[in-house]
Amino acid sequence: MADRPLQVFGKSLPMSLLRTREGVVQQFRHALRKHQLNETQWRVLRVLAELPEVTASVLARETAILSPSLSRMLVSMESRGLIRRKTGTADQRQTLVSMGPGGRTLFLQARADVEAVYAGMSAAFGAERLDRLQAELEALRQALSPAQPSCRKRKVSSPR
Repeated sequence: MADRPLQVFGKSLPMSLLRTREGVVQQFRHALRKHQLNETQWRVLRVLAELPEVTASVLARETAILSPSLSRMLVSMESRGLIRRKTGTADQRQTLVSMGPGGRTLFLQARADVEAVYAGMSAAFGAERLDRLQAELEALRQALSPAQPSCRKRKVSSPR
């Protein structure tokens, strides 16, 4: 291997992605906090809005939340009436998760604020640039882990 100097730490891809992620997520925190939600809870509601009933393992994969963390969070969300859990009929080892009535109401309320954040990001960065960035990030993800495809086609439309 050639003796090539490491890239400057602050300009490395992992640090650039971490800083960008934090900047993007920060845009949503205030909007979600108004609805007593955090980013991970929003991701759960967001997926359940598209996939009405899903196994906990698929939900963990789709939301990029580790299963133990998701399990703890689902208990809390269920106690708030945001989601429902039940045992699978075909395989009783599976937990099926769906959105509860409180979750549907909260999702619809928070959605407008989330869409406003996306509108602001699109205005600041450009809608086409944002779409291209998302496409490139997805292409990079697939190139680095082709064996882990999503269980559904990703939509580029809001709210994300």
